Amino acid sequence: MKFAIISDIHSNLEALKATLNDISKRDVDKIICIGDIIAKGTHVKECLDLVRQHCDIVIQGNCDRHFSATHDLTDPFFSEQEKTRIQYNQSRLTMEDREYLSNLPFCFEFYMSGSYVRLFHATPQRDNIPLINLDSIQDKYNMFLPTEKTVTQKIADVVIYGHIHHPYMDRLYNKTLINVGSVGNSFDVIRNDMKDSDILETTRSNYLIIEGKYGSTEYHDDITFQFIRVPYDIDKELKDENLNIEKENHRCELIQGKYRDMSKINAYYTKLGIDINKI
Repeated sequence: MKFAIISDIHSNLEALKATLNDISKRDVDKIICIGDIIAKGTHVKECLDLVRQHCDIVIQGNCDRHFSATHDLTDPFFSEQEKTRIQYNQSRLTMEDREYLSNLPFCFEFYMSGSYVRLFHATPQRDNIPLINLDSIQDKYNMFLPTEKTVTQKIADVVIYGHIHHPYMDRLYNKTLINVGSVGNSFDVIRNDMKDSDILETTRSNYLIIEGKYGSTEYHDDITFQFIRVPYDIDKELKDENLNIEKENHRCELIQGKYRDMSKINAYYTKLGIDINKI
């Protein structure tokens, strides 16, 4: 069986439509979404409806949880900007939409050609982490360990996650760690104006296909992982940007492929003794 795994759509309708169109040409058996369908972009309801229509399995991301929940907006914990973001996203969803997002599962697990595969949005403990790659070998190993939130207490052979918007694959301890990247909000945090390639190397939609013998615990069959990048019409997606309360940030991320608040990324690496601007 062949599964397409998508993540981090962030209300980008043109990117999602282009991705689903590409998937339709590849003889895929199931589509799995691993979270963050909503927030950031303008087309909140449209993207959620397409995911519900086309995806066989949907996992909850931190934005799905946060922006669908009922909050006490008088709580001083919320900044005025965050209150506005919550109200904006919820105004574009029905109560049934919000209940759907609030009740999505945390993870999904299965055997594929002998490998035990676990999918979640960010980590097996929580759905929200800093938007950087994991730093230490121990951090990466922890991604394979079960928690009270995982379906089983098995140690995974393959972990597939989203959240950081940056596709990659790594290997350690005979295990495979994969990030699928982002469909609708692709960016890189390691950037340098003198070293950067064409921006379209970053800003295209990203997703993953995994193929193998579904449900098999035997190691006698192939298992393959394929990263796919799909171009989409960014200008068309931004034509409704005046409706978006965070349009400057959204435009920056979609066109430049840069995270909206690089100061957070810089501060994180500074703690590690790294000047990201000199890499």
